[in-house]
Order: sequence, then structure tokens, then C-alpha cells
Amino acid sequence: MGLLTTHVLDTAHGLPAAGMTIELFSIDDDKRSLVQSAVTNSSGRCDSPLLEGKDFRVGVWELVFQVAEYFTALGVELPDPPFFDRVTLRFGIADASEHYHVPLLVSPWSYSTYRGS
Repeated sequence: MGLLTTHVLDTAHGLPAAGMTIELFSIDDDKRSLVQSAVTNSSGRCDSPLLEGKDFRVGVWELVFQVAEYFTALGVELPDPPFFDRVTLRFGIADASEHYHVPLLVSPWSYSTYRGS
């Protein structure tokens, strides 16, 4: 059985992004349904996979990272409105037997992602 994991690295401070809220949505015919919400731990990871077992299935998914909330909580002064409030990553799961790892590297001014292992 496959699973979905993520982690977040704060590239502005060179640290794992501890305490960032992440929401996971399933996308069916462009309708978003919240599957779960999680908060990253001290290593910038979620304590358990975001999806696994029977819930892990082929389809379109979306991760929403609460970036502005995270940086504001650290005391970073952001413009109003912030350049990035939330970072939304829409991706597809094509094989329900594989491990999909979707990391986010983020600062108040940039982000990058990739399919990790």
C-alpha cells in the first residue's frame, strides 16, 4: 500500500518549518473536499502520513501550506497582504502502491517543491 508524506523546510532561516499548518484536499470534478489538517513537528514533518491504507487512492489532490501564518508567528514582518499567504500544490497520484512524498522549501518570497522519495 502507498502513502503520502510531506515536510517543510524554512529556507529563510535554514531550519525545518515547525508549527506550520497543512491542509489536504481531495479534488473530484474540481470539487475540493477537506480530508485532514495537520501541523508540522520540530523536524518540519507531520507525525504520521497524510494518507495511507484504504484512503490512499489514485486521483487529484491538493496540499495547502499556511505560509504567512507560519512566518508571522515567528515574528517575520510581512507586507499586507503578504506575498504568499498560502502555498497550494495540486498534484496527481497515479499509482496507489507507491510512496508519494511532496516536500516544500519556502521563504516569505519564494518556494519550490518536487516529488521526493
